[in-house]
Parts: sequence; C-alpha cells; structure tokens
Amino acid sequence: MHEAVIVDAVRTPFGKRDGSFRDTHPQDLAAKPLEALEERNEFDPGVVEDVIYGCVTPIGEQGANIGRLAPMVAGWGDGVPGVQLNRMCGSGQQAVNFAAANVMAGQHDVLVAGGVEHMTREPMGSDGDGVTDTYFEYFDELTHQGEGAERIAENYGFSREELDELAVDSQRRWGEAWDAGHYDDQVVPVETALDGEEIVVEQDEHPRPETDLETLAGLPLAFREEGNGVHHPGNSSGIVDGSSALLIASREAAEEHGWEPMARIVQTEVVGVDPITMLTGPIPATEGVLEKADMELEEIDLFEVNEAFASVVAAWLEETGVSWEQVNVNGGAIAHGHPLGGTGAMLLTKLAHELERTEQDTALSTMCIGFGQGVATIIERV
Repeated sequence: MHEAVIVDAVRTPFGKRDGSFRDTHPQDLAAKPLEALEERNEFDPGVVEDVIYGCVTPIGEQGANIGRLAPMVAGWGDGVPGVQLNRMCGSGQQAVNFAAANVMAGQHDVLVAGGVEHMTREPMGSDGDGVTDTYFEYFDELTHQGEGAERIAENYGFSREELDELAVDSQRRWGEAWDAGHYDDQVVPVETALDGEEIVVEQDEHPRPETDLETLAGLPLAFREEGNGVHHPGNSSGIVDGSSALLIASREAAEEHGWEPMARIVQTEVVGVDPITMLTGPIPATEGVLEKADMELEEIDLFEVNEAFASVVAAWLEETGVSWEQVNVNGGAIAHGHPLGGTGAMLLTKLAHELERTEQDTALSTMCIGFGQGVATIIERV
C-alpha cells in the first residue's frame, strides 16, 4: 500500500454570518485555498489529478459541482477534474479521507481535498430536509441536530454550566492561540469586495475570546423551552462562511516535486449510529480508527473533536477518558465557527500545523454528522 502524506494545509479566515464574505461568491471562496496551495508550494496545477471538495448545501451558487468549479475559478485551467461530495458535517474530512484512500490504492499521486460552505448565501437547510414516509417504517422519529445534542446532554446528565465552561475554554483558547500566532501558517488572507469596496479579510470574525460564564448564563435556549434544555448559541457552533484545502500526495510524488510533507495519513474510519440521537458518532468512529490502525488512545498526542455542540465533545471526553487539555487546544467551532462542508478539512489543517509547531507525533480528528454518522482520521508527523 502506498503512503499518503499531507504536503500543505490551509484555510480562509471564517467570516461571520452576513459578515465580510457576504458579497463573495461561494465559488470564489472555494478557490482561495487552492490559489494559496499553488503559491506556497510552487506547482503547476496540471500535476493535480483530482480535486475533491465537500459541500453540505450544494444548491444555487454552491451547486453545479463546486469541486470542479473551484479549480477553474482558481485559474487551474480545464484539465484539472473535480468532484463535490456531501457527508453533511463530515464532508471536508471525508474529502481528505477519500483522497488518502486514492493515493494508498495507487490510483493517483497528487490530489487536493477540502471543502467550502457559504452559510450566508446558501443557508443551512435550504436544500430541504424532508424524508420519505417510508423512513418511518424503520425509525420512530425525525429529529434535528439541536434536539440530538439536548438528548446527549440528558443521557449523560450534563448541566448547562458544565457545557458553558467548555464553551468559555474554547473561546479563550482560540484567543490565546490567535494572539500567539498559532494560526499564522494556516489561515491565508482573502482579498475580496464588500459593499463595492476592496478589502482584505485576515482574521476569523465569529470568536469572542472575552466570553465568560455570566454572559453565557444570560443567553436564551436555542432548541427547547427554558428550563428544559442546556444548549444556546454560546455553547453551540457558529454559523460562518469559509473554506479549507489540503495538498495530498504519495510519498514518492512529494519527493519528486521537492515537497517536504507535514504528516502522513495513518488511517481513516466512518460509522453509522442511531439517527435520532444522531451525534454520538465520534465515539465509535474513534474506537474504529484506532482499531484499524492497531493503536491505543494513549499513543495519540492531540485530538480535534468538532464542537458542533458542547455536549458532543463532553460525551466523547467521558467515554474515552482523554484529558480535555489534549483536545481542541487552539479553540474549536464554538469559537471560530463551523462552515459545514469545510470544517473537516480545517480540523486536519489545524492538527497538521499543531503537530509541526509542537513537534508532537500523532493526532486524531473526529466529527459528528447529521442523520447519525461519525468520521475519524489519524495523522502522524513526518
């Protein structure tokens, strides 16, 4: 089996809803990481054998196969193919996993994988969320993700204050990491237009690093009536616009092109779980990817568990016993936001750069997914 390596990994800043990217077309946003990868790694786009891009709402301006359109808009010509996939919130990570599998199987040597979501211009759910009546022959209920998060909190007995503490930590960690320059090598500035004026977007717009427990305690619940739930906007992921992409290659191709890899992709996993509670997938996905890699939790140095909702991360922590100090060390989606199709690629981008910065060895990323799935990836610094 061939070895798949991460040569480079970048993302755009994440713009808040109706923020600095509100006038930016999703195809232009999707192209930005591709342009950055080309500039940073000095390759002829013709060497890229495929582009795999995740997008959760592939309609309207994000329709017509944004995986193909992104390299075209990036100026890569007509010879670079591309495909868009949708594994809901896990789409960007699945794009990377599919690219890695392609390399491992010997089908391709150089690919770009990532994802995009412009949640301002193509809002979540605008592609429709109905199911056929036949669904109810097999499942008792159809729930939304917020309700799934509330049920997880109930099942584990998490209090609102416990989850708010996690949220405050996420915001604080993002602020400290940003100020310390931990994001400098992965977040690329984006030149765009806003209200007819040329601007440069350089920083995530959603974080509030000054957030405290008192502020969060005053927020209204988002998914249930007061007194009957624990989740609100402050301990749930932010709605943002952004994209991320990784340059994936075989070890041999990296050497041929003079690229120094950041990490190798050790193993990947995807699982299905109860679609009603819905968001427990990171737990069995973590177990599965470790088993496939013949590794133990203790061999992993860093973790990213997507902060779709605070209860998802809290449940994963309780089931695995991993220290919170190893998880989401530079802040998570509660702080910087969750651009659905792009988040998974962004999490692996964070881990690859953090392993390099800290000279640690191994990392694992995992995400919950709508309708009850989970995805996981293990990488190792090289």
